[in-house]
Amino acid sequence: MTLSYWLLALVTVERIGELFLAKSNTQRLLAEGAFEAAPEHYKFIVLMHALWLAGLWFFAREIQPFWTVIFLLLQVLRFWVLATLGRRWTTKIIILPNAPLVRRGPYRWLSHPNYLVVIGEIAILPLCVGLPAYALVFSVVNAVMLTIRIRAENEALAGLRNGRHA
Repeated sequence: MTLSYWLLALVTVERIGELFLAKSNTQRLLAEGAFEAAPEHYKFIVLMHALWLAGLWFFAREIQPFWTVIFLLLQVLRFWVLATLGRRWTTKIIILPNAPLVRRGPYRWLSHPNYLVVIGEIAILPLCVGLPAYALVFSVVNAVMLTIRIRAENEALAGLRNGRHA
């Protein structure tokens, strides 16, 4: 179990660091004239992620090397997304009027590569610690959450292109 806990510790530290980064970026973007779109669903996303990670700590079994390698490779894409968005990366839907959409890095090929990473992580990290049923349950919940989230983000961006603000 020790390796499972080390992996979960790394992910937990990573997530806490990302929350601080997101808060800093959000505050700066808002100060630059950005606005938050569709904030009503955010608390449910936070709750889902917190329950997902807490449950992994509680139920984790022996580490599964194959899935752990896949998860670590997925982290390369996570850091690529973070590096590409830079100071525009947040955990909320923050729209900066008059700023062009990012079209470099993984955004050259995908509209929402960050969500692809999240889908992979929600499914694969439980597999890393021997929890396939857990992976399935949270993948379904995550699919519902991301459907709402992506629709809200796309609507906010479409409204911006059409001259409307949320």
